[in-house]
Amino acid sequence: MAIPMLKCPFLSQLTLQQVRASAPHILNAGVESCPVFSQFARKISTSNIHDTGNLSSSTTKSSSSSMTRPLSLNEIKAVHEKMLEHKHHQYSLSNIRPVISNLETSLKTNKPNLYGEITISTECEDLSCPFLKSTPIALRRVDMNLDTIEVNRKHAHPIAPAQVGTKNPFEYDTFFDAKIEAKKLDNSYRVFKRVQRKSGCFPKAEELNMLNDDFDSRTITIWCSNDYLGLGEHPKLKKAVVDAVTIHGSGSGGTRNISGTSPLHEKLEHQLARLHQKESALVFTSCYVANDTTLFTLAKALPKCHILSDSGNHASMIQGIRNSQVPKHIFRHNDISHLEELLKKIPRHTPKIVAFETVHSMDGSICDLEAMLDVAHAYGSITFIDEVHAVGLYGDNGAGIGERDHVLHKMDIISGTLGKAFGSIGGYIAGSAKMADFIRSYGSGFIFTTSMPPTVLASSLAAIEISMSDEGRELRRKQQENVRELRSKLIDAGLPVIISPSHIIPIHVGNAALATLLCNHLIDRYAIYIQSINYPTVERGTERLRIAATPYHTSEMIDQLVDALTHVWKDVGLRLKGVEQQHQHQQPLVLRHHA
Repeated sequence: MAIPMLKCPFLSQLTLQQVRASAPHILNAGVESCPVFSQFARKISTSNIHDTGNLSSSTTKSSSSSMTRPLSLNEIKAVHEKMLEHKHHQYSLSNIRPVISNLETSLKTNKPNLYGEITISTECEDLSCPFLKSTPIALRRVDMNLDTIEVNRKHAHPIAPAQVGTKNPFEYDTFFDAKIEAKKLDNSYRVFKRVQRKSGCFPKAEELNMLNDDFDSRTITIWCSNDYLGLGEHPKLKKAVVDAVTIHGSGSGGTRNISGTSPLHEKLEHQLARLHQKESALVFTSCYVANDTTLFTLAKALPKCHILSDSGNHASMIQGIRNSQVPKHIFRHNDISHLEELLKKIPRHTPKIVAFETVHSMDGSICDLEAMLDVAHAYGSITFIDEVHAVGLYGDNGAGIGERDHVLHKMDIISGTLGKAFGSIGGYIAGSAKMADFIRSYGSGFIFTTSMPPTVLASSLAAIEISMSDEGRELRRKQQENVRELRSKLIDAGLPVIISPSHIIPIHVGNAALATLLCNHLIDRYAIYIQSINYPTVERGTERLRIAATPYHTSEMIDQLVDALTHVWKDVGLRLKGVEQQHQHQQPLVLRHHA
C-alpha cells in the first residue's frame, strides 16, 4: 500500500517552494531530532514501500500501537507534546539545558553547520517545532515572493539575498540618462510628432502644439502614412466600428482560450484564409507578435531546425529567430544564389525555415518570389513570407505579391497585417490547417494575450470586403498611378530617389541630422509631414526620407511636395543631381536646429 502521509503542523507553515528549497536540511534535522519523523524515516528505510505492513509510530505510550491509517494533525501534535514533556523532565533531572541556535548565531560562527538552513519568507512566523529548535539549523529569512525562492542546483542550498555593502546602489536614472544622451548625440533620438487625424480629411491631419488644446493646431498634409489606401477613414469601416461597439462593447473579455473567442474572430480568420487561398488563418494582436511568435515557436519545436533569413528582414522576424536560438544563416537581401549556396550546406532531411519579405518596407524592393520559393523547396525547406507591405495593395483581391505572381499555392506560411492597407490594427498568419493549429496550441504570443476587440475585428472584415471588391481594385489602381507620378517628378527635380518597383519611394540622405532637419523644415515651413528614417530602422549612413503616396493625394499636392522638398534640400546644403550646391558649410545650422 502507499506510505501514509505525515503532515507536520510546523513545517506545514511553509510553502511548497520553501520546502523544496530546503528539503535536504529539513530531512537531516527531522531525522535527527523529531521522534515522529525519525521513526517514520527509519521504517521507510527498512521496509519495502510496496508492502502492506503497518507503519509503527514512536515508542511513546500514546502511539505504541501500529497504524493502518495516516496520523491526524492532532495526533502528531500530541506526540510532540508528550516528547517535549519527556525531554524537559530529563533536562530538569540532569541540569542540562538545550543549546538553541538561531539565524544570527548560525551566520556568525565559522564552524560548518551540518544541518544547513531552512529558507522562509519575512512574512512567515518562526517555526515553533520544539525539535527543530533544539538543533543548530538556521532560519534564513528571504524578502521575496513566496513562490520565487531560488535554489542553487549545484549545491542544493538556498540562494541568500545579497548582503548590503558599503557601496552606493546602482544609479539607474543616471544610466538611462546617459543612454538617451548618446542617442541624441548621434542624431538617432526620436521625437514624435503630435498628429491628430480628422475623419473625412485624409490625407490631411492636424498638428497639435499643446496636448490638451485642440484650438492650438494647424492643418498638415501627411506623406508617410502606412494607411496606404486611406481605409482607416472609409465610411464602411467607421460604421462597422460603431455598430460593433454598440452591439458588443469595447473589449474582448480575455484571451482566446478564456472567453476571448467570438464569432467575429472566427469570421475574420475564415476571410483571411479565403483571401490567401489557404486552409486556415490565425489572428494576432499585431504582425510583430505574429512574426515573432510563429518563427520562434516553429524553430524551437522542429527538431534540429535551421533558419535562413534575408538580411533585410524586419525586426519582428529577427527577434523570433534570435529568441529561438537555433542555427541561423543570413543570406544577402533578395539574393537567390546566396540562399541556395547556404541551403546546400545543410542536410536535406534537416528541418529548415526560409524567412523573407516580399515588399521591403525601407528600400521598396520586391523579391523574385517564385524563384525564392522554388529554391527553398528544392532543398526541403518550408517558407515563411512576410507580406505586410503588400497585402491590400497587390493582386486582384489585394492578397499581395503572392496573388499578383500567381504563386499562393507555393507559399507555406504567409504573415500579414491589418494595420496598414487594411486601415486597422493587428496581424495574422495563413497556411495549412495543421500548421495554424500547431501555432494556436503552442505559440505563447497567441495563447497568453488578450484577444482583439470586436471593433477591430469588424473594421478588418469590412476592409477585406472592400479589398476584394471593384472599389478595392480602383483604390489600388489610383494609388499606383499617384506613385508613378510622384516618383517621376521627384527624379526630374534632381532628388536622389532610390528606384524601386513598389509603392514605397525612398529618398537617400545619408546623414541622420540632415534627414531630421529636412523633415523639420518641411513641417515648419510648408505644413508637410514626412518622417525621417534613421538608425536602427536603417543602417547608419543610409538615412532616408520614406514617402508613401495614397489614392487621395492630388496632383496639386504632389507638385507642392516636390517644390517644398527641392527648396529645403538646397537650404540644408544638399546637392540636387545636375544642380550646383548653392549653400555650403551648413553644419552650424544643422547643429543649431538640432540642439
